[in-house]
Amino acid sequence: MDKTVIAKSSTLTFGRSFYQGGLMNRRAVLRTAYAQFVFLAGRADHDQMERMRQYLSALCKGWNVAQVKEIVAEALHDLIDPIIYDEAASLIEDHHAAGRDVVIVSTSGAEVVEPIGALLGADRVVATRMAIGEDGCFTGEVEYYAYGPTKAEAVRALAASEGYELAHCYAYSDSATDVPMLESVGHPFAVNPDRALRREAASRGWPVLVFDRPVRLRQRLPAFSLPGRPGVAAAVALAAAAVTAGLVWYASNRRRALA
Repeated sequence: MDKTVIAKSSTLTFGRSFYQGGLMNRRAVLRTAYAQFVFLAGRADHDQMERMRQYLSALCKGWNVAQVKEIVAEALHDLIDPIIYDEAASLIEDHHAAGRDVVIVSTSGAEVVEPIGALLGADRVVATRMAIGEDGCFTGEVEYYAYGPTKAEAVRALAASEGYELAHCYAYSDSATDVPMLESVGHPFAVNPDRALRREAASRGWPVLVFDRPVRLRQRLPAFSLPGRPGVAAAVALAAAAVTAGLVWYASNRRRALA
């Protein structure tokens, strides 16, 4: 999702809002701002992502989950709506019009990804989950980390449970860390790729897309999340990370019964 659907890192975008809510200090805000710069410059490699994961996990230890969800809900439209790529919104609209499901597979935390998925009209979300204690606060431990090969595993598991044919599926990503996910589907695309993924795409003959027009979703797609879409052929998964992300669209010939 990050740099494929939205123009920034979804998790880091909420840094100032978390600061205003009393969850972060000024030093943490500055560090997340620098991490956002590194991410946008395309300089975040695997080791940097691991360090950022460890940092963010430790940072959110003790945060009240209900408060986090409340802050994200209040800031969602102001922060995320303006940075959604017009090209990505058109793709989502086209896949939905074809009767396909939209599924976000994201390295960012579920508390951030799920509201963004709802904004985009996603049908399902698979995201990183932080462990939550009995007091309703994050423990600082990662319960499920949706990153790298784990995304590919999520894709295969979803295809098996929902009956999607991977050969008919589409995947979109900006990062070489998502190569396992991209190569698991029949129609992989590199979107705003980092240098490593650009080389991989060139060697494998994968199409490369450039998204560079952020637009307010509610302005360009007033009917974006129409209910009652045809329950036929496909699913779309959007993958987001704190420092790198991908977008997966699943397509299947399987028919589903309407509820």
